[in-house]
Amino acid sequence: MPSLGDVVDLLHTWYPPATAESWDAVGLVSGDPAAQVRKVMFAVDPTETVAAEAVEWGADLLVVHHPLFLKPVHGVAATTPKGRTLHALTRAGCALLAAHTNADQAVGGVSEAMATALGLRNQRPLVPAPSGPLDKVTTYVPTTHAEAVRAALAEAGAGSIGDYDSCSFSTPGEGRFRPLDGAQPHIGAVGVAEVVEEVRIEAVLPRSRRGAVVRALLAAHPYEEPAYDVVETADPGLAGTGTGRIGDVDETDLAGFAERVAAALPRTVGGVRVAGDPGRTVRRVALVGGAGDFLLDAMARSDADVYVTSDLRHHPASEFLEKDGPALVDVAHWAAEWTWLPVVEARLREAWGDTVETRVSTTPTDPWTMLVTG
Repeated sequence: MPSLGDVVDLLHTWYPPATAESWDAVGLVSGDPAAQVRKVMFAVDPTETVAAEAVEWGADLLVVHHPLFLKPVHGVAATTPKGRTLHALTRAGCALLAAHTNADQAVGGVSEAMATALGLRNQRPLVPAPSGPLDKVTTYVPTTHAEAVRAALAEAGAGSIGDYDSCSFSTPGEGRFRPLDGAQPHIGAVGVAEVVEEVRIEAVLPRSRRGAVVRALLAAHPYEEPAYDVVETADPGLAGTGTGRIGDVDETDLAGFAERVAAALPRTVGGVRVAGDPGRTVRRVALVGGAGDFLLDAMARSDADVYVTSDLRHHPASEFLEKDGPALVDVAHWAAEWTWLPVVEARLREAWGDTVETRVSTTPTDPWTMLVTG
């Protein structure tokens, strides 16, 4: 049976807290990492009702998407809803963990879960997360010392690419130089032009390792004045993580696609709102789980046929439609993000097997309870 610390570590492997937005509040909110975990429940919102459900079921850990305390607080007295929620969980020995924007962008995260629920194929991030900045180091070494320099570069952190290390590229060539007065050449003599069989060695490295790699190069290189250069590489934007998802669906029209969305998401009183020609052809779909109006300007230039997100406001949506971009499908915030719960539940169940019992909350936390259309 895993400890709370074990479960938290696993969740943080899938949804690293370091990838959360700077304003966010993610991670373990309460609980003893040494405590054993037998039951884990998943929910979108840490409301009092959800906390009561977790306590009644006997959960040892409640994993939520939205943080309980997004803004700093100076107290958690049970005189407030948030305080009562935390006290109810704590009294029952149920820990609380939030995975918010770190779960939004991740592989297997919120937007990917929503895209899968809507049947998107060939998924990729709508806005890829930037990769860690990389440099490339190049140096020229006598053939006799090339292996020693390669080893020194690798030891200092160069040449690690994905699941590989000690990666480099070498090409043979000729090095030409003439030592001047005062030089102490490793090869040749002062005043005499030299031609040396050399190897050009290239390797990539994290930018944070630049200083260490250059120092290692200089220490291992036999020349008194080694030739080398370090260049910054462009971000290729190939990371599997990022904001939103874009992909393809079987061809349909906007009205038919909206029906598919409504069928795929949990039912809410607000339903699915659509802006655009119902007969418009839909093949390519972009989406953001949760509130996505911050990407409307970028989406106006997209090749998507429809953009699916939540919490769209009147003026931004109206102005967006005037730009002749994708159609808009607005869904309930809670319903969109709920699609992640079965995904993370299945991952945890697969990881821990029968040692941990899991459950997706049956409590709807969409705030809207009635729709009047007459």
